[in-house]
Amino acid sequence: MSAEEIPAPLDPADGLAAVAALRRLADQLEDAAVEQAMRAGWGWPQVAEALGVTRQAVHKKHAKRLIAAGVQLRRR
Repeated sequence: MSAEEIPAPLDPADGLAAVAALRRLADQLEDAAVEQAMRAGWGWPQVAEALGVTRQAVHKKHAKRLIAAGVQLRRR
């Protein structure tokens, strides 16, 4: 779907609020999916590949939260 096909709200504030809400939702979905993958025994390289980012990026973003949640992280 191209940008021309996406209906624009009449008020730019509505459009920006929708983008912010979608970003929050995407972050929540990513957090849950990464936690589920790590609990299932996935390693950082597998998670990174699935998300299309580097291992370092996914580790930096999620490691502290996962440790705090009691997830046993795999070591190399």
